[in-house]
Amino acid sequence: MTADHPLDRPVWAALTSRQSGLALGNAQAVRIDAAYGLFAAAADPSPASLAALAAILPDDGQVGMVEAADWPQLPGVVNQPPVGVTQMIAGALTTVPSDGFEIVDLTEDDAADMFALARLTQPGPFFERTHRLGDFVGVKVGSVKVGGVRVGGRIAAMAGERLKLPGFTEVSAVCTHPDHRGHGYAQALMGVVAGRIEARGETPFLHVYPHNVGAIRIYEHLGYRIRAQMKLTVLSRA
Repeated sequence: MTADHPLDRPVWAALTSRQSGLALGNAQAVRIDAAYGLFAAAADPSPASLAALAAILPDDGQVGMVEAADWPQLPGVVNQPPVGVTQMIAGALTTVPSDGFEIVDLTEDDAADMFALARLTQPGPFFERTHRLGDFVGVKVGSVKVGGVRVGGRIAAMAGERLKLPGFTEVSAVCTHPDHRGHGYAQALMGVVAGRIEARGETPFLHVYPHNVGAIRIYEHLGYRIRAQMKLTVLSRA
């Protein structure tokens, strides 16, 4: 199956290129290691590729396809109705400065707190190793500086990277704890993540549910534009 643009099939493009090391499957179908996410894709809509995708579904979990085109039902699989997802791509980005707060790199030591914040705020699928998909940055409250390094504290907001394909990296997991909203954390964090992506010669993109008009408005203000309306289809074993 050919696509007019790699972002029309971002999961397939990522798991067969820059993130192939996280992929399970073969040349006909792949899915990401379940500790990192739920994404999966087939090479094309042929019966053989669809059967290959059905064969690698986890026994007790789900996978999600993100595609621009409509796909046929997978045989012997529970296919939830597709959900619309708006894909946005960066143009000339507007940087929002961190005003009165410090942005820090999040590390493996922060993994449990990152997971807890994602579970609380639900920015999208986030699993025990999702934080390893790329750079993550955050704002911490209650931290102190020891020898010039900020330690301790609770993560008030974070943002990071997820799908990576040739020339493009997805900005993802943008979230703020309910107790700390209204300070501009998320916009500043997105600017740092996008800036690092662009510094590598890549283009940032993101996905957002179309009903989240407030977020779309903010992303447009930051310099993103709507590129395509995608479909998220969640699959599980029957």
